[in-house]
Amino acid sequence: MEELPQSILFCCDHNSVRSPMAEGIMKKFYGTGTYVQSAGVKNDMEIDGFSISVCQEIGVELSRHRSRSFDEMERWGDDLSSFDLVVALSPASQRRALELTRFFHLDVEYWPIMDPTGLGETRDAKLDSYRQSRDQIIQHLIKRWGEPTERS
Repeated sequence: MEELPQSILFCCDHNSVRSPMAEGIMKKFYGTGTYVQSAGVKNDMEIDGFSISVCQEIGVELSRHRSRSFDEMERWGDDLSSFDLVVALSPASQRRALELTRFFHLDVEYWPIMDPTGLGETRDAKLDSYRQSRDQIIQHLIKRWGEPTERS
């Protein structure tokens, strides 16, 4: 088990599904000792309603999440070089994070989290896909940093 980083950035394609889930679950599991943010390669979508639903099931509130891109983070003064760890949850975000390492020393990790968007025909089938992605994130978090320290 590793010690929690001081700061972590989760990233995916749009910052509307996987990375907000990872950000919310990380905060819920390990408290406020780690500065946690998320970003997307693009910011062209709002937070996904199915992500909000499956995270509510485990007591994680995502409805106030505002999607943002790497570029917006930099414009808004978030210093990407100050993150101890960048966790990419999609191939495109991994490429973007690795591009940034040309300018900054960043530790980039890739967690292959399934993209649930577009999967499932019915509402229940869609929710199941989102739960699978959520649970993959949870498994990675626990494997990396151990059992949650904050339980509700």
